[in-house]
Amino acid sequence: MESAQGRCLCGQLRYRVDKPPGRTTICHCKFCQRATGGAYMVEPIFDRQDFSVTNGTAKTYTHRSEGSGKLVHIHFCDTCGTKITLTFERFPEIVGLYAGTFDDPNWFDLTPATSKHIFLGVAQRGTIIPAFVNTFVAHATGIDGTPIDPEVFETPHVIGTH
Repeated sequence: MESAQGRCLCGQLRYRVDKPPGRTTICHCKFCQRATGGAYMVEPIFDRQDFSVTNGTAKTYTHRSEGSGKLVHIHFCDTCGTKITLTFERFPEIVGLYAGTFDDPNWFDLTPATSKHIFLGVAQRGTIIPAFVNTFVAHATGIDGTPIDPEVFETPHVIGTH
């Protein structure tokens, strides 16, 4: 499947993506834990031109990142409160989606080659990290955009154990 659709809980806000994500970030930071109410966020990343809202108008909450100091925009349904997308001052060319809002959240491949886990330094104890996935204690790049070398576990890794 080359395109997919998704929506909020009430269906007032709908969207479409025209290509599979370029990559998927599984983020364990405190912001994502709070934003999802879970241990981490699964965030497929799309080029802006491949994403469109097909019904409704999202409201936006703007948050200043504690790490980079840059703005993060959370786009959500004004009726039911479902968060749909994130856009970033730091990365203006992309849109991150809350993966659970897709009509079929399994439509894209989530493999070690197409994903990474970030902010393992604050991940919840007991979280299992798959083998052979790039992982990072914090972000995958420095504030200046310089890539950071990943750590890759050869077997599944459980956070909070040694």
